[in-house]
Amino acid sequence: MDRETCLSFDRQDPLTAVREEFVVPDGVIYLDGNSLGALPRQTVSRLNQVIAEEWGDGLIRSWNDAHWIEAPARIGDKIARLIGAGPGEVIVADSTSVNLFKLLAGALRLQSGRHFILTEAANFPTDLYVAEGLTDLLGGHHAVRLVERGQLEAAVDGSVAVLMLTHVDYASGAIHDMRRLTAAAHKYGALVLWDLSHSAGAVPLDLKACEVDLAVGCGYKYLNGGPGAPAYLFIATALQDAMRSPLSGWMGHAAPFAFERDYRPAAGMARQLAGTPPVLSMMALEMAVDLWSGIDQREARRKSMALGDLFIRLVDETCRDLGLEVASPRSAEDRGSHVSLRHKEAYRVMRALIDRGVIGDFRTPDLLRFGFAALYTRYVDVFDAVRCLREVLASRSWERPDYAQRLSVT
Repeated sequence: MDRETCLSFDRQDPLTAVREEFVVPDGVIYLDGNSLGALPRQTVSRLNQVIAEEWGDGLIRSWNDAHWIEAPARIGDKIARLIGAGPGEVIVADSTSVNLFKLLAGALRLQSGRHFILTEAANFPTDLYVAEGLTDLLGGHHAVRLVERGQLEAAVDGSVAVLMLTHVDYASGAIHDMRRLTAAAHKYGALVLWDLSHSAGAVPLDLKACEVDLAVGCGYKYLNGGPGAPAYLFIATALQDAMRSPLSGWMGHAAPFAFERDYRPAAGMARQLAGTPPVLSMMALEMAVDLWSGIDQREARRKSMALGDLFIRLVDETCRDLGLEVASPRSAEDRGSHVSLRHKEAYRVMRALIDRGVIGDFRTPDLLRFGFAALYTRYVDVFDAVRCLREVLASRSWERPDYAQRLSVT
């Protein structure tokens, strides 16, 4: 495998032109779209329009005239088409953590007589924090049950209220079998809640076909909605009227501008809203999600799998005996859109790579993560990144003393 071959892959790539829709700085190989997606070019002009015209000229009238008030449901329906959900089953609101709290609280309320949230011990830490914080708040009547990944199906029984899992593992990129695990939980009457943060925009999803009950996800990774973009939540239609949000804010009221003394929950997904929607970030997310309307998700998945396979192959061929270990599934079918490598000095190695224009990220204790966002990552980027990785390791340039100092964000 040589660089010219990778360039030929890029020339034949059906998604090549889509890269031009994104801002990717010259001299940068950006392999961290699994953490923060690149900026869509049209987002800049759209936000300028929202600021100057809708906010500047329209002022408060734009809640009606520019349809700001409809944004959570409107964008939710667009995301629904990406994740295999139906109209009215997804709404955009809050952060992933807040949405997770809301759905777990609603699920426990529905599942009276069941006391456990079942999850895997290696789940994304914030999901565990939220679940444990909720059970503490409920005064010891519920608990989080942690098991190893391979023990999940055996651990489901009649005491489990909800099975909470992250579809694509944030560390290794390993994919859970959504259909099988959802069905296994349903056999015992448990609800299933999936975190799709590393899945939407990376792995084709069909929540309806998998009979998923609940899901959450973020807007800033593969959906490219911007730093801190609003998150989204999914509730299957059959559960919506029974699900009560613990955050009974005015936007979730049946008549927000009636200013009634008592709370009446809105019908459907609207009751999952709480505070006023953040319009600027909502509009940025909408522009990014609109990009996906013309994309074949199967083609994007095929490309991301090929990019990951190429990366692993080049690491195997050129970085032997340099202290690296592939920490992600080698089978593309079992892997999301990022590949993790293990190295004892992973943090310092990543600092050295970033200084050379190859941007990935580090996850404790020893993982280098490289994301392959199909909409803007090229095959030649993968080739050049691995070549740079080899240079950093072989020259031991990562040994610079300042690379040992941890930055606030890794």
